[in-house]
Amino acid sequence: MANQEELIPIYIMGKRYDVPASLTIMKAMEWAGYTLVRGVGCRGGFCGACATVYRIKDDPKLYFGLACQTVVKPEMYLGQIPFFPAKRASYDITKLEPIAATLFTTYPETLRCLGCGTCTKACPQELNVKGYMAAAMRGDITLVANMSFDCIMCGLCAARCPAEEPQYNIAILARRLYGRYLAPRSPHLAERVEEIQSGKFDAEIQNLKSLDFNALKERYSAREIEA
Repeated sequence: MANQEELIPIYIMGKRYDVPASLTIMKAMEWAGYTLVRGVGCRGGFCGACATVYRIKDDPKLYFGLACQTVVKPEMYLGQIPFFPAKRASYDITKLEPIAATLFTTYPETLRCLGCGTCTKACPQELNVKGYMAAAMRGDITLVANMSFDCIMCGLCAARCPAEEPQYNIAILARRLYGRYLAPRSPHLAERVEEIQSGKFDAEIQNLKSLDFNALKERYSAREIEA
């Protein structure tokens, strides 16, 4: 039972609360009586909405994490980061070219990177943000896309950047350019799309739509699964 667990002291906005040691920051805040209506999204570590900074007593380091994933520690001092808009350019991806100049003209800030590494230190996904920004300054769209693939758009990199760069927005532009223009095309996907458009599966789809729930479950369980 949670109320039988060891309780540890944490500080939320300067006020002390004793909470179970097994809770995440988000659950600990709710345990303490906070009703979370902002800075809460998927609760599964994917959306990046719950970016949090914290310090530990007598430790000068500033730590970063997602409140839904980071487990509380004794003498943790928490500060939630409210959402604020980093620069986000408007563009039509179908009218852009997958070249370095696209990055530089859409986000001129790309070339302001100081290489300080603050963005990498702030990333809760432990991505090499400094590395993909270096690739962006070289115009290597493919490398930026691959290195930033696991970005969850929490914005902590931009929040800490002394050059005021929106690293995560630069990265998603690179991923969109890569996905539309540079990523290898799958011949199997093109073949399947052509089959769908030709109506090859129309009769089978209608048959599935006519089945009741139990019959659908049986069909699903009996499906052929690739090795």
